[in-house]
Amino acid sequence: MKLSYAASSLFLAVSSSVSAFTIHHTNTITNVHRHAFAISSHHRRRPNRSLSPLQMSDAVETTTATTEKKGETFEFQAEVGRVMDIIINSLYSDKDIFLRELVSNAADACDKKRFLSVTADDESGVDTSPPEIRIKADVENQVIVIEDSGVGMTRDELINNLGRIAQSGTKNFMEALGEGSADVNLIGQFGVGFYSAYLIADKVEVITKSMQAGSPQLRWESDSGSSFTISDATDADPIEGSGTRLILHVKDDAMQYLESGKLEELLNRYSEFIEFPISLWKESTEYEKVPDEEANKDLAEGEEPKMKTVPVTKSEFTPMNTQKPIWLRPPKEVTEEEYKEFYKAAFRASYDEPQKWTHFKLEGQVECKALLYIPGMLPFELSKDMFDEDSRNIRLYVKRVFINDKFEDIMPRWLKFIKGVVDSDDLPLNVSREILQKSKVLNIINKRLVRKSLDMFRELAEDEDSSKYIMFWNNFGKYLKVGVIEDDKNKSELVPLLRFFSSKSGEEYTSFDKYIEGMPEGQKSIYYVTGEGRKNAMLQPVIEKLTSRGYEVLLMTEPLDEITIEAIRDYKDFRIVDATKEGLDLEDDAETKKEKEELTEKYRDICEYLEVELKGLVQKVTVSTLLTDSPAALVQGAYGVSPTMQRYMKAQSVASGGIGNLGSMNQAVLEINPKHPIVKDLEKMIEKDKESDETRTFAMLMYDVASMTGGYEVADAGAFAKRVMSLMTIKAKDDVAGDEVAAEQTDTKSDDDKDDKPVEPEVVA
Repeated sequence: MKLSYAASSLFLAVSSSVSAFTIHHTNTITNVHRHAFAISSHHRRRPNRSLSPLQMSDAVETTTATTEKKGETFEFQAEVGRVMDIIINSLYSDKDIFLRELVSNAADACDKKRFLSVTADDESGVDTSPPEIRIKADVENQVIVIEDSGVGMTRDELINNLGRIAQSGTKNFMEALGEGSADVNLIGQFGVGFYSAYLIADKVEVITKSMQAGSPQLRWESDSGSSFTISDATDADPIEGSGTRLILHVKDDAMQYLESGKLEELLNRYSEFIEFPISLWKESTEYEKVPDEEANKDLAEGEEPKMKTVPVTKSEFTPMNTQKPIWLRPPKEVTEEEYKEFYKAAFRASYDEPQKWTHFKLEGQVECKALLYIPGMLPFELSKDMFDEDSRNIRLYVKRVFINDKFEDIMPRWLKFIKGVVDSDDLPLNVSREILQKSKVLNIINKRLVRKSLDMFRELAEDEDSSKYIMFWNNFGKYLKVGVIEDDKNKSELVPLLRFFSSKSGEEYTSFDKYIEGMPEGQKSIYYVTGEGRKNAMLQPVIEKLTSRGYEVLLMTEPLDEITIEAIRDYKDFRIVDATKEGLDLEDDAETKKEKEELTEKYRDICEYLEVELKGLVQKVTVSTLLTDSPAALVQGAYGVSPTMQRYMKAQSVASGGIGNLGSMNQAVLEINPKHPIVKDLEKMIEKDKESDETRTFAMLMYDVASMTGGYEVADAGAFAKRVMSLMTIKAKDDVAGDEVAAEQTDTKSDDDKDDKPVEPEVVA
């Protein structure tokens, strides 16, 4: 059964029961509250009768005629029994929740006692001792005891608070207080939290004593069946002052909750910021030095006795909630050191210091207190998967009680790295407080959290110490890029925060604003190229013409960069242009355009030849006036995909079971530089013999070079190697032939010299 269905069934079942078990709820669940061990008022106000919190027991309509009898059994009606089954088996998805619910109930009881102690008359005789909460697991008897020294309950309050499903003593207490702004911080309202005890227990006993003077100690018990029993509890250990002792008889399949380590884990997760002291009975081992009797047998008089260290195991109540909820304090009262220590403790980040934080309070339509942090380093769980589902970044609290840290809608996923706490009474949770429902309240909180995060980013970017933002960008820049892609509402705020390398920035980053500041007069667009890394991006032939005009070129070195830049299109009246796309227009004058037309006509034959030879590899071949040092360049069409993105898409296709074939998407446009010597040589070779293998090899090699410098992969490495070897062989043959000719010429010259040598006359004796 889904939780939403369980909650609906709960309300339908309860509404069908008799008036003695009427559930009170609002049409829209906006305040998140709990059932509490405490004073209850009449579930409907009687006319012309004023109630004080201490008089509420007088206004209770009981479920049976006589409630003063001891050991009396009360029957649940059939409808209520069905609701009980829904609560125990369907409403809560996680058994761990039981401790959160019961400790929160105890905290409510303590808070009520604190309020009543302050407002009670000196002569009322009520117990005013400081409230606290204690938890103990008894493995031998298979029980868990949760005891608070809170307000306690009378017999009538036991019947109404625990005998009526969804009858909330906390809600009635607040109604009795009226509209006054009392200093009380109560959690519960729905009145079902108590029954979460049956998630792990097959029987529950409640020993309680009201703080009202002369109240007896009572016992409520039930096995979650069709009845509960209320009797005097004079045989139980006496409760000092007032309070409630909850005894859970643990089921056989929930024995893990008898371990103090498990209870400590749950308390640290859900209740570490509860206002009242929480103590857990646990064993601890300490080491003490004692005299070593064996070593001291032969100890000489006056000699200092030898000591040994022995372990000493102690069982005692240990404080659990020592951490203070600093988000509830005014920001000016919290020191920098306290913020850092809270970050390390709350987010288990002992080796990390937050780079920046913001602490604020939201008032108006929604009340919310929040504390957000920018981590000093990328969290480990995000280093492998930037959107790791198991990552816990925002901890959601309701009046100091931890609810969950897995609500996706509280922050957009591009802020996954931001850590923080949000505490609000207005969050729209379901009855079990495990599902955060979409609402206007959630949208308001979401917008404020995003706004405050952006403020932190801007403050870092504007800091005089530029290294702070560089460190932030290196850690979390990719998240801001995702924000530009996914969050249209905040895109304009994010774009100025983006950083890229450029043809002029060297090892440093540049921003769009800095780029515009350095633009030469007459430049009307922002230009960029894509490539794997700065070095490869700078090899793009098109950069040659742009840099020769003094234009700066942004380098998109990651696949995410290309998607990000496509989502921007323009910035401050300047178009953002991919310089590697076909038809790059640099707003040339009429003379330059005329020159290009003449060159296109002059080199039409070479373009047509290349289109035939490169059929299937390129869409077409054109003449370009933008190239200076390169003979040719590959560019994509207006809707083409860069080689970097092509490799990324191919890898994604293969990973998902495809063959990685992108088809015609891989076909670019070849632009040639008619003024380059290689192109002129190719023109001569075509005129001489365009069918020769040498001409084809020369043309293919020019394409290969353009492909590699443009960032494309050479499809057939073997064929490419053969073409290179062929060119080298031709060169070698020419060199050998040249050497042979030179050698022959040398030999011939030597012979000629020998023939031309004058013959000396022979002297005859």
